Amino acid sequence: MLYRENGQFKTSYRADQQIFPIAQDRIAMLVILAVAFIAVPALASDYIFRAILIPFVIMALAALGVNILVGYCGQISLGSGAFMAVGAYGAYNFFVRMPGMPLIPALILGGLCATFFGILFGLPSLRVKGLYLAVATLAAQFFSDWMFLRIKWFTNNSDSGSVSVSNLQVLGMPIDSAPAKYLFCLAILVVMALLAKNLVRGAIGREWMAIRDMDVAAAVIGIRPMYAKLSAFAVSSFIIGVAGALWAFVHLGAWEPAAFSVEVSFRLLFMVIIGGMGSIMGAFFGAAFIVVLPIVLNQFLPAFLGLFGIEISTAGISHAELMIFGALIVWFLIVEPHGLAKLWSTAKQKLRLWPFPH
Repeated sequence: MLYRENGQFKTSYRADQQIFPIAQDRIAMLVILAVAFIAVPALASDYIFRAILIPFVIMALAALGVNILVGYCGQISLGSGAFMAVGAYGAYNFFVRMPGMPLIPALILGGLCATFFGILFGLPSLRVKGLYLAVATLAAQFFSDWMFLRIKWFTNNSDSGSVSVSNLQVLGMPIDSAPAKYLFCLAILVVMALLAKNLVRGAIGREWMAIRDMDVAAAVIGIRPMYAKLSAFAVSSFIIGVAGALWAFVHLGAWEPAAFSVEVSFRLLFMVIIGGMGSIMGAFFGAAFIVVLPIVLNQFLPAFLGLFGIEISTAGISHAELMIFGALIVWFLIVEPHGLAKLWSTAKQKLRLWPFPH
């Protein structure tokens, strides 16, 4: 852009700097999607699909829902595992009690069940916040554990609380192989991520961020805290509920209430903290880190310690995993509160400027 300053014509590259990075990001996103949908199914093995890719895709979707509530709206939640359980058992009841129910509508209805459950336990956010809200949402976790274990109707009168599904199909195509399950979950993740990205960029997303930064000031300028907080709980719970239904239907196949324990809630919160709060990309980074790290430790930690003559048991590897998680959470909270997403953004900016200093 050409402009005049002090009688001289100068050139500004501000417009190019705004347009070109956006175009580059879109091209990079298209390349990533092409690799995910085409290259990965052609190259990955069955073990990689079942142990890494499918759990990563589903957990990334759940972390995306948690990030909307925690990262964008600033409402601390420890009941994400309960929302996943409600989505899973809601979809299960619609799927088995209504003959001929297609899979996708069952998943959506399960997500809507989680939405109502999330709004119910999101009501305390209108009066309390911080630690008190975290405890209130933790009550949802304990209530769901009791509900699905004691009320037999939710588990189709199963004595043990364990249920299962089979013969999953979408548009007449069976979802029984590992690549088919991966592609189905990936398609849902892409759709949800695009919807969430546009949602947080719109007016409702700005309301969430205003509530997160200072709810009193947001109320002064005309934002309704009740609507903003409950809408964040609703959207977040719906996404988490769909992720819980996918986790139960596609990944597990057979499950019980212990599959959605409080440990799942903490793990999802760790994904958001490590990946980056208030970032769509942070959900993907956090899920990848949490899913891949245990596998890496199980495979390489014994070999690495063996170089120094140290033997480690399976229990030792499990304890090392917990210690590393804790250390990383503390490190990210102190050094880089915005997580891996911020580190990735900084690296991209440096690569765009390299090798020039400015």
